[in-house]
Amino acid sequence: MRDLFNMFPSQIHHTSLVMLGLIVAFAIIHSGGAALRSKAETLIGPRAWRLIFALASIPSAGVLIGYFLIHRYDGIRLWNVQGVPGMVSFVWILTAISFWFLYPATYNLLEIPALQKPKVRLYGEGIIRVSRHPQAIGQILWCIAHGVWIGSSFMMVTCAGLIGHHLFAIWHGDQRLKSKFGDEFEELRKKTSIIPFLAVINGSQKLYLKEFIRPSQLGICIAIGFLWWAHRFLSLGIKSFIHFF
Repeated sequence: MRDLFNMFPSQIHHTSLVMLGLIVAFAIIHSGGAALRSKAETLIGPRAWRLIFALASIPSAGVLIGYFLIHRYDGIRLWNVQGVPGMVSFVWILTAISFWFLYPATYNLLEIPALQKPKVRLYGEGIIRVSRHPQAIGQILWCIAHGVWIGSSFMMVTCAGLIGHHLFAIWHGDQRLKSKFGDEFEELRKKTSIIPFLAVINGSQKLYLKEFIRPSQLGICIAIGFLWWAHRFLSLGIKSFIHFF
């Protein structure tokens, strides 16, 4: 253990530090953009602000994902459980669950700007009954699944940065909603929980199956199936990309 500790600082690949910087930049854009939303919408309108925010956030997310895919095995391999029986199924099941949390907008299609004027709303149905911050929970579950599977020091830095950002986003999101909606948000907060199913267990919330059976959920299922199929070509595609450039 001491030998591992001594070698760890010298073998952390510089890409881990780059990845941490990309996560910080991503967090500033997203959390900073959320903090500026009310004032910005007052000045330039909600649609214009949504466009500016998308032009900043989507490229930052794309760079983050691309860099992660290329360097995910950098640094020290802390463990390797990829040959353990049942591990592939475990990782994919947990990843599939994380996707159901990551995309709560499928429950609220009117959030799409083309359908309805974008604005901050309170929702208390569907996935919100399970967790008040489903996207953060989805990201944490994704980190757990991929951290177990990859087991590299680069992956641990990535997970620490992403989980840290989303824990902050939970606190920051509640503060913004409390400031905007006041007592209405306090009522929602009392009836919901951050930890999945906690509000259901303590009797503050009930689940209704009809709220979870939506045509839009088919899109998530198709996406998960496609990713399962496409993962076999991931390494080949990354190697080809690196060789090309």
